[in-house]
Amino acid sequence: MKFDMKFDMKFDAKFDAEGMVSTVSTVTDRGTAAMNDRPTRVWNGVTIPEPGIYILDEAHKRIGFQAQHMMVSAVRGEFARGGATITIGDDPAQSSVTAHIETASVTTHNPDRDVHLQSADFLDVENFPTIAYKSTGLAWRENNDAIFDWARLRNNPLTRRGAATDVPEPARSPGRFVLSGDLSVKDVHRPVDLTVEFGGARRDPYGQDIFGFSATTEINREDFGLVWNVALEAGGWLVGKRVRIEIAGEAILQQPG
Repeated sequence: MKFDMKFDMKFDAKFDAEGMVSTVSTVTDRGTAAMNDRPTRVWNGVTIPEPGIYILDEAHKRIGFQAQHMMVSAVRGEFARGGATITIGDDPAQSSVTAHIETASVTTHNPDRDVHLQSADFLDVENFPTIAYKSTGLAWRENNDAIFDWARLRNNPLTRRGAATDVPEPARSPGRFVLSGDLSVKDVHRPVDLTVEFGGARRDPYGQDIFGFSATTEINREDFGLVWNVALEAGGWLVGKRVRIEIAGEAILQQPG
């Protein structure tokens, strides 16, 4: 039995006004898939991608958010259009990110609510078509969970009589980082840190060098001028002030370092 798998690949990238790659597409025809060399290296025990310029893959991304409604339930939404350019440095700690989101692409799967979010009460998409983020630093964070440390200490035979109960090590993600940067919403610019979970790096069946990640943070929307609200008779607010940001995706190598 013999398998012959061939691919021919072309990349079609588009650039925005600031020179950042905004979208990328891959066309496969005929050729040979390159899967032999692993475009990775090991740093702090983590397998990370080789240096170079990567862009967020349009087909594998989610730029989401979550806010509270009526003080009792969560409303989730996302931005359908956005992009990011990620530069992985020779020294991983010197890596950087620039990203943008198209505010008019906001969706919560409720047309009336989406129109309100696009209005001047919130994002004011006519006057502020993009949200921008530019990193200012990256720090490695050891994968230590305080609750597991406490449990292991509590079951230490030196501090507790009787047989110790083994506490399993916490499941480790491939790597965890804190990405510091400046977030620009409307005409307000504030520092925001993202907790980044690195998902791993490899070469895919089409010969593309990729890595995966997820990132989260929480902001007070009023800090960015999004102050519209309605006070509830029973106390509290119609729309929560705290917004959780949830990002996940894959990045594709465009230019080796």
